[in-house]
Amino acid sequence: MVSALLIFFILFYLIIIGLLVYGYNKVEDFKLQDLPAKSKFSVVIPFRNEAKNLPKLLDSISRLNYPKTMFEVILIDDDSEDDSVSILENILHTSRKNQNPRIDVIRIIQNERTSNSPKKDAITTAIKVSKYNWIVTTDADCILPKYWLDAFDECIQVNQSNSIVAPVTYHGRTSFFNRFQTLDFLSLQGATIGGFGINKPFMCNGANFAYRKSEFNSVNGFEGNNTISSGDDIFLLEKLLKQDAKKVHYLKSEQAIVTTNPAQSTKTLIQQRLRWISKSSHYKNWFGKLVGLIVLFGNLACLALIPTVFLNILSIKIAIALFVIKFSIDFLLLFKTSRFFKQEGLLLSYLFSSVIYPFFSVSVALLSFFKSYEWKGRKFRK
Repeated sequence: MVSALLIFFILFYLIIIGLLVYGYNKVEDFKLQDLPAKSKFSVVIPFRNEAKNLPKLLDSISRLNYPKTMFEVILIDDDSEDDSVSILENILHTSRKNQNPRIDVIRIIQNERTSNSPKKDAITTAIKVSKYNWIVTTDADCILPKYWLDAFDECIQVNQSNSIVAPVTYHGRTSFFNRFQTLDFLSLQGATIGGFGINKPFMCNGANFAYRKSEFNSVNGFEGNNTISSGDDIFLLEKLLKQDAKKVHYLKSEQAIVTTNPAQSTKTLIQQRLRWISKSSHYKNWFGKLVGLIVLFGNLACLALIPTVFLNILSIKIAIALFVIKFSIDFLLLFKTSRFFKQEGLLLSYLFSSVIYPFFSVSVALLSFFKSYEWKGRKFRK
């Protein structure tokens, strides 16, 4: 019975991830055609205690290729306890003094708290005062590529989109800890793209997400899930898909890749994953829930291979075969995703990471039943 269950979970895992690999191949790369800019954007960036990251963010904003008359940047201070605001003001003052014209697009506002979710409040606050119909969200620890808004604009012109999900990956040092996180993150990006390819989108990342303000207002923004502290991206995506799934697109463009920081410590990584898991029970997308459960049971089955071999419940040949099946399909998705993000070198760490990952994944999932999480100096309930 136990051996049959393990085989079932691994084979089901193979089918689900194989389906996402198939979907990944169906999503074509989006090539920029140098079309004249038409869309106007309000870039919304909440921040809290980001003094170290804001200078890099502002530098990347100053390098954006898009016409400065066609976008604005709204930075929302979510009650920062460090000198984030003063650093921002000093950079903006210096830039204006040096007559840097791109700084004129940036303004700083204060978050207006109305719910249990600081980030959702920050985005809502910014949207209320935004000048343009297209809202693009990113995070304060991100670096934006030069042709970022150009890629969004051309996607809108070509596809007549109402919402666009775009790629995110990690930057930073190449320690094993960072490579492990990046491989995990790339697997999520691959699954995101794969979901779009089979017309079952179920994930996105608020660090690179765009939608029409009119659509945001039409679905009543974050109403209905603002008691949940996280999930500003996925819950809104679910609403937009329900509104008009054909108008929600994935922007698979190298020019649209936003990079962000990996977690700096094991504790921070665990807290981040607990935050991600905390919203999963509230998902309405059945396919997303199915994928999450199969991934969890697939990793749990991998861990169970060890005791079942020692207890002679499963032969070592079958156990190795099952592990190789999971290892291979995961590698295929990661290979395709890392090639798009030009991070193929990370695959050198895949063998060791694939052994560690089931322990990490299952441990965090179990921990989520008993532990709340902390984020940006605040404690949140599950």
